[in-house]
Amino acid sequence: MRIAVDVMGGDHGCGVVIAGVKLALHGKGNENITELFLVGDKTEIQRAIAEHKCPADRFQIVHASEVLTMEDKPIAALRRKKDCSITRAIDLVKDGRAEAIISPGNTGGIVAAATLKLRQLEGVDRPAIATVMPSTKGKFVLLDAGANPECKPIHLLQFAIMGSVYSREMLGCASPRVGILSNGTEEIKGNELTREALKLCQQTDLNFLGYVEGHDMFADHVDVVVTDGFVGNIVLKASEGLGKTILQILKRELTATPVRKLGALMAKKGFQTLKNKMDPEAHGGARIVGLNGTVVKVHGSAGERVVANALHQIAASASQQLNEHIGAAMARAQERTAVPA
Repeated sequence: MRIAVDVMGGDHGCGVVIAGVKLALHGKGNENITELFLVGDKTEIQRAIAEHKCPADRFQIVHASEVLTMEDKPIAALRRKKDCSITRAIDLVKDGRAEAIISPGNTGGIVAAATLKLRQLEGVDRPAIATVMPSTKGKFVLLDAGANPECKPIHLLQFAIMGSVYSREMLGCASPRVGILSNGTEEIKGNELTREALKLCQQTDLNFLGYVEGHDMFADHVDVVVTDGFVGNIVLKASEGLGKTILQILKRELTATPVRKLGALMAKKGFQTLKNKMDPEAHGGARIVGLNGTVVKVHGSAGERVVANALHQIAASASQQLNEHIGAAMARAQERTAVPA
């Protein structure tokens, strides 16, 4: 797998990203990574390579003189900063030199640049961020997790289809249960957006449950949760924040007295399993589905472990042909629903 890595867009500079690249190359599954392109300021990259003692023979440096910052307005900045690292990285995929890209940069900038240069799959109006989250027994996919703050019903229908394919092909769920996030399960609930999207999804061959509520997501009642990017991003960040808070409270309370410490020691494996299951860094990044290419977004504050896991995630999915399956599912949906292509 040939992967382009935007090393400049994160909160902590290119050093952390390159440390993650090194970790990935030394970890299990690195044999699937055949070539890496480090995209960014050449001087800074070379300095970080020397500092972290990375194996220079495993990658190429692609110089980019500009950076798309978190404060930049995506479209305007992309027009102004034509030599930014995210643009150069996506160009590698567009030109066929790389098969995938990961970036910790500006989410709006990544989505905009990838959409403009790679274009959407046939039948997809807007790409969506698909985030894998834990439930009591397994995992579910939340989308859109931040790419599209404002949506139309047709977009939620497309998110539902792409999420179902992602759950089946990437997570191994044979018949993914799909639901639209709402404030109740009755069809009269929700708002105009969700009610119209509900009618469209009911016309498809999806294993569609209708509306699902917030507590359904984590109780293993659903495999794909569909919402607009505004709500989805709030759900994602609130869930991550709650998970960290619970772990911090547990750590504080379980070390408050000698007796509790003893009990915690006896239950150490159970607590470690809980920590691993709730760890947002374990999966690496979130795939932006619906594009003619593989694009994975990692947190701007991501550490080296997140970058390494994202690289392993991409390499492991090389043979799964997700985009081909999404294209086929979109074509079937257009035949069944009363929505024009």
